[in-house]
Amino acid sequence: MLRYRPCTLELRHAFGVASNTRTATPAVLVEVERDGLTGHGEASLPPYLGETAGSVCGFLARVDLARFPDWTRLDEILPALDALAPGHTAAKAAVDLALHDWLGRRQGAPLHRFWGLDPAKAPPTSFTIGLDTPEVVRMKVREAAPYPLLKAKLGRDNDREMIEVIRAETGRPLVVDANQGWTDRDAAARMAEWLAARNVRLIEQPFPRDRPADTAWLRARSPLPLFADESVQRLADVSSAAGVFDGINIKLMKCTGLAEARRMIARARELGLKVMLGCMTETSCAVTAAAQLAPLADWADLDGALLIRNDPFEGMQVVDGRIVLPDRPGIGIVART
Repeated sequence: MLRYRPCTLELRHAFGVASNTRTATPAVLVEVERDGLTGHGEASLPPYLGETAGSVCGFLARVDLARFPDWTRLDEILPALDALAPGHTAAKAAVDLALHDWLGRRQGAPLHRFWGLDPAKAPPTSFTIGLDTPEVVRMKVREAAPYPLLKAKLGRDNDREMIEVIRAETGRPLVVDANQGWTDRDAAARMAEWLAARNVRLIEQPFPRDRPADTAWLRARSPLPLFADESVQRLADVSSAAGVFDGINIKLMKCTGLAEARRMIARARELGLKVMLGCMTETSCAVTAAAQLAPLADWADLDGALLIRNDPFEGMQVVDGRIVLPDRPGIGIVART
């Protein structure tokens, strides 16, 4: 049985990136049930994915899990799901997560244990500071005091001001994400040098995804590593990142879920690329699912559930910036009462 319902994730603060600012994110929560066990998944739908609650529900209405007698055969179910229609990556991720959760519950083990991973090897997660006025940015930085690594959204015409406001509050390490907002090669090179002198550790998606030559040019000159986000959506995109970026940011909503994320990590390692595990503004369902893979990553940006005020689940915790996975089967979440 497959059930789903739309919901709205309410953000604690307005969330600004290079292209937009929003105060909420639409989502669709999914459940699969068989043999008395229920698995949970979700589709989180920020604007750039191009999916809506209506499109997700329309896709899910076409999914017939009853045609698969053995739900442990994800190697058969998930390719068939992907073949239903192009795109719809968040909708597909919702089913992928729910089936993985169901499978882990059936096995009576957390997914990381099912895969032989040590949760103690997970990197610390960054905490994201969205674009906003200097006053609000200062407030956000103060609220983020428990987190040893911050992530600053950039990509508008006030990038230096944004960093200076943060640096007036804290000297903690930063990663920055331009969200495709930079357009000038020389200005980007100067910015990379300036950022490196201010304890910034990496730059995510500096240029639009259709400008790989500019990114490769910057990579040859930047003192900071460059990570792909929008430029790498799915497994087929990973090879094109080699020689252009130093690493890739894998997000479940982009790549259709945990099964493909694991294959992307393996391919990135073959190509010598670093790996970041990221998220959208999501509930603890999707964030905790991604965290099950965190021991395989170099960087983690799994703060999505910390940014919303109406999380319907309890899942992974962040203690002094460290990811702490619950010792519960499947994804490891429980519904809040």
